[in-house]
Amino acid sequence: MKIALIQTDIIWEDADQNRKNFEEKINTIASDVDLIILPEMFTTGFSMHPEALAETMKGESVLWLQHLAKAKNAAITGSLIIKENDRFYNRLVFVFPSGEIQFYDKRHLFSLAGEDELYSAGAKKLIVEYKGWKICPLICYDLRFPVFSRNTEDYDLLIYAANWPTTRILAWDTLLKARAIENMCYTIGVNRIGKDGNDHPYSGHTQVVDFLGNSVIEPSEKEIILIAELDKQQLLETRKKLDFLNDRDVFEIKDSQG
Repeated sequence: MKIALIQTDIIWEDADQNRKNFEEKINTIASDVDLIILPEMFTTGFSMHPEALAETMKGESVLWLQHLAKAKNAAITGSLIIKENDRFYNRLVFVFPSGEIQFYDKRHLFSLAGEDELYSAGAKKLIVEYKGWKICPLICYDLRFPVFSRNTEDYDLLIYAANWPTTRILAWDTLLKARAIENMCYTIGVNRIGKDGNDHPYSGHTQVVDFLGNSVIEPSEKEIILIAELDKQQLLETRKKLDFLNDRDVFEIKDSQG
């Protein structure tokens, strides 16, 4: 599978300009790419103003993603602020080339910034089946919680769309490798650069890690589109040889959120 990762600045709370910026970048991506990944809250930055910024699943940004996915004949994923049933969600949408949508609502809300007071938490993990791959897309702070992301579904690819600040970038680098190793899967983290409206700096470190913890694409701190080619056959052969997932624990997550 060939995947494009877009690392860029996000203009604070300006959906129109961010859509324009991302569209310009997406239009430069080659036609043989299967999946394009955007950061967390790619239309606004990590904002705690959902009442002013939220869209719906039939709103302009979702329609825009569907249009681009069809035009590029590629899936596109990233998170944005969605209002549904009088609640706000930090929602990752996975848009197929057909325009079909699956979504995941961020489960672990970042209480340090008050996200848990303004947004509703998701309860269910999403496993996307696309082009013969099983993909588990998660969002930013979810990276710190290995139980929820544990590979009980035999997924092949774990994705984190993020706005992860520079002050804790060592944790980002370390935990992406840890999630890849413990789940024996490719792991991708897509982060932003620049400063947000609260003056928090972001240094990117968008990267791809393989199922043994090796870097497929090294972290970068500049505005860039990174292209990764993932080899599922190599993944399956390694899992067969090193059958660590066969020894995983059996457990149940009791939902206290949502």
